[in-house]
Amino acid sequence: MTHVIYDGSYEGWLTAVFEVYEYKLEDVIFAKKEVSNVLLFSNTHFVTTDNNKANRVLNGLQKKLSASGFTNLYYAFLSELNQIDETLFRFVQYVFSSSQNIEQDFSNNDVLNVRKATHLTGKESHRMKAFVRFKLTKDELYYAIVEPDCNVLPIIENHFKNRYADQRWLIYDAKRKYGIYYDLENVSTVELTFDSKISSSQFLAEIADEDEEFFQNLWRNYFTSVNIESRKNTKLHIKHMPKRYWKNLIEKIPDLKNKR
Repeated sequence: MTHVIYDGSYEGWLTAVFEVYEYKLEDVIFAKKEVSNVLLFSNTHFVTTDNNKANRVLNGLQKKLSASGFTNLYYAFLSELNQIDETLFRFVQYVFSSSQNIEQDFSNNDVLNVRKATHLTGKESHRMKAFVRFKLTKDELYYAIVEPDCNVLPIIENHFKNRYADQRWLIYDAKRKYGIYYDLENVSTVELTFDSKISSSQFLAEIADEDEEFFQNLWRNYFTSVNIESRKNTKLHIKHMPKRYWKNLIEKIPDLKNKR
């Protein structure tokens, strides 16, 4: 058994796939970045991300998959489901070993699991487009904090770039400790230490624009006014807006004046 250690990126994983074939590695298990104590007592292969190797794998897959199937591979990787690295590798092996397109062969567990992972990422990215709530800082930066189940920032950046093209914004993934920043021209990836306790009055007082509290309360009042109590369906509401998102939604955070 060989543990293949890569940097956690999609390009790094593709490089790892290339080197598994290149070095004829068998019984591989993929691991990201850090090597645990268990791995110290097993065979390890360390991968340095190589875009040339990654592109050779991508080119090979592009010839064997449909356009949607090619995209789905990336979406499945971003799902970050347990052992998705190995699932995708077995899927790739199946793709390369078959003379026909295998994307609809759901009798194969790996094909089915890739499709499920793809669906999960797509669903999470759709929710993020709806649940991102921007707040304004004193230096006119709109920021939002999210904690999605999947690593969806790479696939929602174009949506927000197109929709909010006239303002600087930052969307920060508190779970993965990185964000995407738009400077009115380009979107770039940033890594920083960011206080995710957005409901704290002290935190808001330090960075918030002076009118931010007013507009947040205005949004809460609007949200309350459009809800008809007699038609309230808590079960359906939670289905469409799961509770794990609530702490980052303005309408779910009590008025700041009531928290002081």
